[in-house]
Amino acid sequence: MSSPPSRAQSPAPEAKSPNGKEKSPTPGPASPTGNKSPTPAPAMSPTPAPASPVADEPLEPGGLLPGAHWGQQELHDDLDSTLGSDAESSTASITSSILQYRNFLGRTYHSDSVTDGEYWGPNDAKANETLDIIHEVVVKMFDGKLYTAPLRKDIQTAIDIGTGTGVWAIDFADEHPDCTVIGTDISPIQPSWVPPNCKFEINDAHKEWTYEENYFDFIHIRWLTGTIKNWHALYKEAYRCAKPGGWIEHLDADSTWYSLDGTMPETCAVAQWGQIWKKLGGFLGTEFDIASSNLMVDGMREAGFTNITSEIHYLPLAPWSTDPKLKELGLYASVAVTHDIEGFLTYLMPTYLGWTQKDITNYAATLRREFREAKIHFNVKWRLVKAQKPLDA
Repeated sequence: MSSPPSRAQSPAPEAKSPNGKEKSPTPGPASPTGNKSPTPAPAMSPTPAPASPVADEPLEPGGLLPGAHWGQQELHDDLDSTLGSDAESSTASITSSILQYRNFLGRTYHSDSVTDGEYWGPNDAKANETLDIIHEVVVKMFDGKLYTAPLRKDIQTAIDIGTGTGVWAIDFADEHPDCTVIGTDISPIQPSWVPPNCKFEINDAHKEWTYEENYFDFIHIRWLTGTIKNWHALYKEAYRCAKPGGWIEHLDADSTWYSLDGTMPETCAVAQWGQIWKKLGGFLGTEFDIASSNLMVDGMREAGFTNITSEIHYLPLAPWSTDPKLKELGLYASVAVTHDIEGFLTYLMPTYLGWTQKDITNYAATLRREFREAKIHFNVKWRLVKAQKPLDA
C-alpha cells in the first residue's frame, strides 16, 4: 500500500471551503416505470461483464425480481396520450431496453443498451441507499453546503454529471427555483416526484455530450472515483458546454485510506481496501486514487478552464476522533461505507481477482469489525477542484 502521508494527526481540511447554500429536504427515490416486455439489449462491451437477463430467464436464488419488473407495470399510465401508436411503441421499446438490467450474483447493474463502457457499481435499492448516505456525509463535511463555487444568483442552467439517485440535483433545484437543473446517469434510478425545474436524463458521460455549446452556468461532478477512463476528454466536453464565465466543480476521493498516526497495519482489512482497488484499476484502466493524482487540475487546465483552485480534505471513516464534528462525521462515514461493502466488490472481485462469494463475505465481515472497533485511525482523502470558463472564450 502507499506509505501514509506525513501530516499532523488532526485530519482537518488544508483549506477552508468557500460559502455555499443550505440544503433543502428532498423526496425519497422512486423506482422507474414501464409496461412493455423488454427487447434484447445491444451487444455487450468487449470487457468481461455479467450477461444481460432475458425476459423469461429464471430468477436468481432468493426469488428477487429485478426492479424493472415492477416498474414496467405502470408505463401505460405515463405515456402521453397524444402519441401515435408507432411513437408509443418506440418509446416503450427504448424504455424497456434501458430497464433491462444485468443481474450478477443477486445484484442488478445498468443496462448494456445505455453504454458500451463498464461500470462496476450495482443500481439496486441497497446500492442506492449507500449513495444517499454518502450524499449526507459530504454535505455535512461542507457544513450543509451543496457546492462551494462562487455562482451568480441568477444562473439559468446547471448539470449534475453521474447524478446517481438525483438527490444533489433535486436539492440544488430547490435552492435555485429559476435555474433549470439536469441530472445525468446511466441508470434510471431517480425519483419521479421532483421540483418542476429539475429533470433527469440517461446519458453516458464518456461519450460526446448531447448539449449545446456555451449552455451551462454550472457543471457539478461528485464521487465518480474509478468510473471514468478519460478525464481529460470529459473536461473538454464540460468546457465546450459551459457558458463563458460558467463554473465547474468536481469533488472526488481516493480509494486508498490513510492513517496519519501509524495505527493501520498493512495486513488489516482497512489497509487492504486500497490495495484491492489499485489492482482492479490496472485491469479496468481507471484511476482509483484520483484525489492524490494531478488528473483533476491538469485535466481542467488542459481543457481551457482558468481560475483553478484545489483543496484537500481528510474525512475520518470511523468515530475515532476526539473532535466532536470529526467524530460525528466519522460515524456517518462508517455507516455509508459499511452499509453495502459487498456492493462495491460483488462484480469486480470474482470477475478479475477470482474471489468467491465466501471470500467477499468474510472480507466484508472483517472490514466491518475494524470499522466498529475504531482502533485504526483512518481517513479518506477528498479533493475539491473548481474552475471557470474564461469570459472571452
